[in-house]
Amino acid sequence: MRLRLILLIPGLLFLVALLAFEFGLRKGRETSQPGARERRIDDAELIHLLLEQDLGDRRFAFADVVEASTGHVVRRFSENPPERTIRAAVEEAAAQSVHLLNGEDSPVRGLRRINEASRFFEDALRNLIDAHAELTCAVPTTADGREQRTGYPDLRIEHPGSGTVAYLDPKLFEEGSRGSSLRTFYYEPRIRSSKIREDACHLLLGFPHDGNDGAWTFGPPVLVDLSSLQVRLKAEFQASNRDLYPPN
Repeated sequence: MRLRLILLIPGLLFLVALLAFEFGLRKGRETSQPGARERRIDDAELIHLLLEQDLGDRRFAFADVVEASTGHVVRRFSENPPERTIRAAVEEAAAQSVHLLNGEDSPVRGLRRINEASRFFEDALRNLIDAHAELTCAVPTTADGREQRTGYPDLRIEHPGSGTVAYLDPKLFEEGSRGSSLRTFYYEPRIRSSKIREDACHLLLGFPHDGNDGAWTFGPPVLVDLSSLQVRLKAEFQASNRDLYPPN
């Protein structure tokens, strides 16, 4: 138990920092209200704390980040019967999706950007897996019961007979970019709008493509168990056009 708590510390620090930025910086802009000076001091202390942690260079276990921010465990994918059923269904649906979207009449033909094709893979996977006699597949819901397509994860698979749940996140990537260090996966912890609502396996399904814009050919998909994934935190200070260009 003590070792587990030690492993969770980086995830907890990350969550505390994120929540502090979300609420603290928002309040810090209210400089006309009483107490604004104290909030500015708090923000400065927080900034120094974050800088001292070298968060951009540290790596965190994705499983620890999820558990610290949601309270739910990321389970390692196993070979028990329900998870074997899920894996087989995902692999079959992935192969069928590639065949479908490689066709001459594929709906992804002529799209301007490869990112626009992601939705078609997501929809194909959801329909094919949900048609399996032993499984259901749907867009995950938030705590208030709303389906939310944006954000991680994209799909929720359940084996109702056992109650086993797996989250699935399909991604498209150019075949020649496998060794790239650019960010292609991210997870933003949220409290009220989190789509992670139970202990589950977390899977990523990568679909490689040849980079031929508008006429992409997709290769054999790659199924990844995210339970051992190491992630980095990208801390940045942001502003919108509303902040940059206020009226008058």
